[in-house]
Amino acid sequence: MKEIIQICEDKINVSPQKITPLNGGDINQVFKVELSNQNLVIKLNKSKDLPQLFEKEKKGLELLSQSNFIIPKPHLYGTYKSYDFLIIDYIETGRNLNWVDFGEKLAQLHQIEGKHFGLDHDNYIGSLIQVNEQCNEWSDFYTNHRLLALTAKARDQGVFERKHCLFVEKLCQKLNELIPACDPSLIHGDLWSGNLLADKSGQPVLIDPAVYYGHPEMDWAMLSLFGNYPEEAMINYQNIKPLEKGLGERIDIHQLYPLLVHLILFGRGYLSGILSTLKKYT
Repeated sequence: MKEIIQICEDKINVSPQKITPLNGGDINQVFKVELSNQNLVIKLNKSKDLPQLFEKEKKGLELLSQSNFIIPKPHLYGTYKSYDFLIIDYIETGRNLNWVDFGEKLAQLHQIEGKHFGLDHDNYIGSLIQVNEQCNEWSDFYTNHRLLALTAKARDQGVFERKHCLFVEKLCQKLNELIPACDPSLIHGDLWSGNLLADKSGQPVLIDPAVYYGHPEMDWAMLSLFGNYPEEAMINYQNIKPLEKGLGERIDIHQLYPLLVHLILFGRGYLSGILSTLKKYT
C-alpha cells in the first residue's frame, strides 16, 4: 500500500482516497486506486523479475484499442524503487457478458491484419517471454516460435522427454495439411475467461494481452481450453469473418501452445493433455 501511495504522489501528483487490492493472478500485485475525479488500476511487480513486462503490456493494450472491444487505457509505466508499475483505467465490471456482441467484436479484431505473422517486438505470455520473430507463413511461425521453442524449454526443465519432442516435430511437418491457410490477424493471444470481462452493461472488455499477428483460430482455442462459449458467439463471428469448417476437429493443435506454456510454468499436470493430442496426429 505504501508503494501505491508514493507512486500516485510522485508520478501523477495526486493522493489516493482509497486503495483496494484486486485479484491479479500469480504475476503481479494489482490495486484499484480511487482518486477524487477517477478510478485507476495500478499493477506492481519486482522490476528484476520480469523486465519490461509493463512496457509490453502497454503496447499490447494500445494495439487492442484499434478494435471495438472496451480496452482499459494505459496511462503510465515505469519504475519506483525496486518495483515496476503500470497505471491503467479502472473499468467497473458486471456479470452478464453479451456473447453476441463478443462474437462480433472478436471478428472485427481479427479483421485487423498485418503483413507478417508475429510482431515487431517480443512480449510475454504469463511470465514467459513470447518470441514474435516475424514469418511469412503461419506454419513456420507456429512451428519455430511456438511449438519447437517451448518443447525445447520444457525438455531443458525436465518436464518433457526427448521422444515427446520428436512427436512435436512430426506434427509440425503436417501443419500445412492440418491447419487452413489464413492472413495474419491481430489476436489477443491469451484469451482465457480471466482475461475476458464484462462491463456493467455486459459489453466485453479485454485485459492482459499477449498480442501478435497470428491465426484467428488461436483465440477461439484458448477461450475453449478451460471452459466454453455459447454457440451464439461463434455464429455472430462467422457472419463477419467465416472460419473454415472443422475447427472442432483441429482446435487441439492450437491448444498445444497454451498447454506447453502451462506445462513449463505449472508442471506435469498438463503433460497428459499434450501427449493425447500428439498421439492423435503422429
